[in-house]
Amino acid sequence: MVAAPAVADAATPRRMVEGRKDRAIRIGRRDLLRDMGFAGVGIAALPLVGCEARSSFGPLRSSDDPQPLAIPPLNRGAVEGGERVFRLSLTTGQKEFVPGVASATIGVDADYLGPTLEMRRGERVRFHIDNALAEGATVHWHGFELPAAADGGPHQLIRPGTRWSPSFEVRQRASLYWYHSHLHRRAGPQVYAGLAAPIYVRDDEEAALDLPSDYGADDIPLIVQDRALDGSGKLIYPLNMHTRMMGVLGERIFVNGTQNAVFDAQTGQLRLRILNGSNARFYEFSLAEGQAMQLIASDGGLLDRPHTVRSLKLAPGERAQVIVDLTEGRPLSLVATSPDNAMGMMGGQGRGMMGGGMMNRPRDGGETGEVLRILDIRPGRGARARRLPPRLSSLNAPDLSLAVRTRRFVLDMGMMGRGMTINGAAMDMDIVNERVPVGQWEIWEIANASMMAHPFHIHNAQFRVIDRDGRRPPPLETGFKDTVVVNPREQLRVLLRFEEHTDPDLPYMYHCHILEHEDAGMMGQFLVVNS
Repeated sequence: MVAAPAVADAATPRRMVEGRKDRAIRIGRRDLLRDMGFAGVGIAALPLVGCEARSSFGPLRSSDDPQPLAIPPLNRGAVEGGERVFRLSLTTGQKEFVPGVASATIGVDADYLGPTLEMRRGERVRFHIDNALAEGATVHWHGFELPAAADGGPHQLIRPGTRWSPSFEVRQRASLYWYHSHLHRRAGPQVYAGLAAPIYVRDDEEAALDLPSDYGADDIPLIVQDRALDGSGKLIYPLNMHTRMMGVLGERIFVNGTQNAVFDAQTGQLRLRILNGSNARFYEFSLAEGQAMQLIASDGGLLDRPHTVRSLKLAPGERAQVIVDLTEGRPLSLVATSPDNAMGMMGGQGRGMMGGGMMNRPRDGGETGEVLRILDIRPGRGARARRLPPRLSSLNAPDLSLAVRTRRFVLDMGMMGRGMTINGAAMDMDIVNERVPVGQWEIWEIANASMMAHPFHIHNAQFRVIDRDGRRPPPLETGFKDTVVVNPREQLRVLLRFEEHTDPDLPYMYHCHILEHEDAGMMGQFLVVNS
């Protein structure tokens, strides 16, 4: 039990410095580690497996029976005093990843994962988040533009037994966002143990389009994650030299915490909101028999029009929305290929992943497994699906003439993954790497000097992708994004600005969204300041 929550002072401004250490820092690194609760139990109860145990992984004696897809409960909060208020608790729990075998987990008002939060653009929201864990945690609102004190990054630590109460205006376009742990050096294990869940933002523009929007019926969130289990079926977090370099990769695939997931559809169309919530694994999603899907939205909302696609690549942190057609009355199978995310010698990173059974290895060196089986159980089949509007949103092409400055960020890993850096520096909580004037349009060039792809996430912004090595972006990158993949030896350019929310002391983050890379230092900090 947790005592009556106190208000955490994690958001108290800290004087940051540029390029040097400062003994006047209010919270030093030693104090921060103490406040995280590393000496306690908390998520440290999750088994850590080193290199010597890796070879023991293998097929588990678990049921391959189909399981109904778990739909996260919908939490709309309560309107109080003109604000939409959400009351949430971070708690420990247990989940059976294999029937009859309980694993230690954490969640938000749940044993594992948490509710889908629903809010509307333009309203003000407030959160009261109680930390009932035995270690510190943070809750980051991924994809939102908001004050730095409410961002939920490493500086907004919620100590054990305390409450964090951020508030902000919802500025985002209607889309799928998410909230998850961003604890300094511990985001990987906390997200892996379950501290992550979706957010739906609604708005009038999207509502006028009559898209599928009945939550849990024809509008379905899919949080896709891979997890590693030991020989007994318990969840483990395999942290060793290999996983520090490649990121933690599991052997089984889960969607909304469900393995071998099946959804009984009762409508002619389904809107699937797909979130790659894995720590490190990249996926290419498709329908098993090659049927077309209609891509309608990216991270930050609707695209200009529906795009017909037969596959969709998502890196950790990325989201997409697709419409699938069930009017033929046949079951559909959403599958994921997990390509190797590195040069050929690193091909073992996808080994052994399961989606009911061992994944099959296709010709390109990746592995394929079923994510979701969709069954059509409507009594009257063959009904016509509603026609999607030809125009979804007005999206002008990025105007490069607006930019007054270009910044460059180079991602690198060092030899054998030792030295995760951006612009040659590892993350330091006491150092501000960039100061960005509010309201200033900028081009950010992101270059990848390593031999492994990295998903690059920028806090407090929805940006537009300009090009990749001079090439036009694919359909998924023609809209608003907050996370984007930078391939090996590639340079990518984005156009962005931070419209408000200045703070002279509290920074936002930019980082690789392979969580083990983030934890190891591939992250930097920037202030949004008055010019």
